[in-house]
Amino acid sequence: MIALEKRPQPSQVWSLASPVVAVVLTMIAGAGLFAALGQDPVAALIKIFWEPVFGPYNFFYLPQLLIKGAPLVAIALGLSLGFKAGIWNIGAEGQYIIGALCGAGVGLAFYPMEARWLILPLMLVAGALGGFVWAMIPGLLRVKFNTNEILVSLMLVYVAEQLMASMALGLMKNPEGMGFPGSRNLSQYESASTWIDRSYGMHWGVVIALIAVCFAYILFSRHILGFQIKLAGQAPRAAAFSGVSPARLVLFCLGTSGALAGLAGLTEVAGPAGLVSIDFNVGYGFTAIIVAFLGRLHPVGILLAGTLMAITYIGGDVAQSSLGLPGAAIQVFQGMLLFFLLAVDVLTNYRVRIGQRSVA
Repeated sequence: MIALEKRPQPSQVWSLASPVVAVVLTMIAGAGLFAALGQDPVAALIKIFWEPVFGPYNFFYLPQLLIKGAPLVAIALGLSLGFKAGIWNIGAEGQYIIGALCGAGVGLAFYPMEARWLILPLMLVAGALGGFVWAMIPGLLRVKFNTNEILVSLMLVYVAEQLMASMALGLMKNPEGMGFPGSRNLSQYESASTWIDRSYGMHWGVVIALIAVCFAYILFSRHILGFQIKLAGQAPRAAAFSGVSPARLVLFCLGTSGALAGLAGLTEVAGPAGLVSIDFNVGYGFTAIIVAFLGRLHPVGILLAGTLMAITYIGGDVAQSSLGLPGAAIQVFQGMLLFFLLAVDVLTNYRVRIGQRSVA
């Protein structure tokens, strides 16, 4: 008989080991998936994990790590605030889109103004504010009417996607684009500073993500607010008795999460993407959930997990082009990572007992 026994305290060993075990199990299961598709599993795993970093063309792939990893890290850091406090923001994708639209709107309003050093800060403020306001909708509804922030934030993603398509086809459509959907090119604003060199993958999104990692680390390790966030998630009743305001915590966590997602969207639309289009969003807001949990909701862990997930994005593209793997297989592979992480994470709070069934 196999049974799960509750641990007196969560296992620190399994808490640290579960992401590594989950990655190994994902690679094993992924190898089986690739073999079922008629591909050499070892070659596929090498293409996904090895070639982007150590392959002969890594000089081309390494800048892409920064481009892919920066929005994942920034969004995951914001999500980790709420997840630690038991506040579940599942709609970061929508906040990412709205932040991009608000920031792009400022850039297009001043187009083609030459004072780029002035426009970029305004775009950053607008992007952060857009994501913040969009996240405040589920935040205020939970505080005032006790609604479920999971459902509200998730449904708002689809509203944001429709709004984005409407803007790309209407108000923000390039009048010189010969009828094609999409806005004017906005990448001129992102390169406002000469030391931000996109040829090496370095852009303002990377800078913001690194600054956010530093601030999140200080918040969780040195600030009373970080202690209150962790206390609210681990012992809500104790947090209430200690004077922590649940409403204020909800608004802070959701607002900060939305602002970081909005900044990620703005730096993407003003940098790597360069314009508002009907397919601008690529699922960073949902993938960041995997990154947050894979990084154990710790800023440094999220930085490492975001890098790993960026490698799978780039390696997946390499495997698709060189081995002919379908894009859906790569998405399934990434989904396996969260599945195995949640499965192995059970061992953090439970231990497996094997023995004979007791006879009454």
